[in-house]
Amino acid sequence: MILVSRIVLALLAALGAVYAGRTFDLVNHFDSSSYAYTVFGIIVFLAFAVGWMVGGLAGKGLARGFKRVERAAQARSAGELTVGAIGLLVGLLVSALLYLPVHALPYIGNWVLLPMVLVLSYLFAFTAAKKHRGILRLVGVHSLGDGDPDLGNGSNVSTLVDTSAIIDGRIADIVRTGFLGGELVVPEFVLKELQQVADSADPLKRARGRRGLQVVQDLRTDVQVATPDVDFPQVSDVDAKLLKLAKERNMPILTTDFNLNRLAQIQDVQVLNVNDLANALKPAVLPGERLDVLLIKEGKESNQGVGYLDDGTMVVVERARERIGETLPVQVTSVLQQPSGKIIFTKIAAEND
Repeated sequence: MILVSRIVLALLAALGAVYAGRTFDLVNHFDSSSYAYTVFGIIVFLAFAVGWMVGGLAGKGLARGFKRVERAAQARSAGELTVGAIGLLVGLLVSALLYLPVHALPYIGNWVLLPMVLVLSYLFAFTAAKKHRGILRLVGVHSLGDGDPDLGNGSNVSTLVDTSAIIDGRIADIVRTGFLGGELVVPEFVLKELQQVADSADPLKRARGRRGLQVVQDLRTDVQVATPDVDFPQVSDVDAKLLKLAKERNMPILTTDFNLNRLAQIQDVQVLNVNDLANALKPAVLPGERLDVLLIKEGKESNQGVGYLDDGTMVVVERARERIGETLPVQVTSVLQQPSGKIIFTKIAAEND
């Protein structure tokens, strides 16, 4: 872009100098015709050099502008871009219809035309983009890469993915089963956070971060993964950025973070919690049911032993502190459901039960 801008402006400047020289007959204004073409050539060269330098500055500005447009386009759905473009055309059409009456206004007619075109085009494009879902429904279109859960086509739903869900790793298994369809959206600021974790001095954090980056790479082979370069410089917290992006794009957030889950519920953002899904898939355990549990550690309360089922559910066994390391038959007394999962309270089963 910068090179193209340099060449275009340099050529325009040189051609402009040649045209000005021919228009004002600069060659004949010199006393010595032997130096006239030399001086004229120097002027053209200087114009070319100035155009080259100005083109470099203009090219950098254009490159930054195109980059911003590209980022904005990546953050918008296909439906929003399409309906927004139609809104822009409608705004231009309305401006064209108002051209004659506005142009006929005395004194101010010519001065009002350009601002009127800009304002109407912006208003129609902005309004159409904001209300694109309703407009698409009115014309009978129910999916246009929109990622709207209300459109009823689950395969087209885009889902924002949190750092915690990526590091957790179970998202890859969920995707492979086909229960989570549509596009997964991993914004650049989430990837940057993963990179920071992977570069941590703490070996445990570094391993978790590298595992998260590997999960993102593996997901690309199973499902469409978008990594839009969107950011909110005024917001420093990654969770706050995710919530802001989710509200703007009306997308659910996939996470295992309990605090993010609560914040999203407060702000009316849909959350897909991997832990909730795992808890829902665990088999139900009823009071009185018998289990075999290997006790591996002491419980928080005195004389308690703790073991785990194959699905990771914690089992607390009363009066079993001295039996740690043994596999015991236990009887369920109660089940406590917590946001982090189930806790099953049991007692050692009597031999005659």
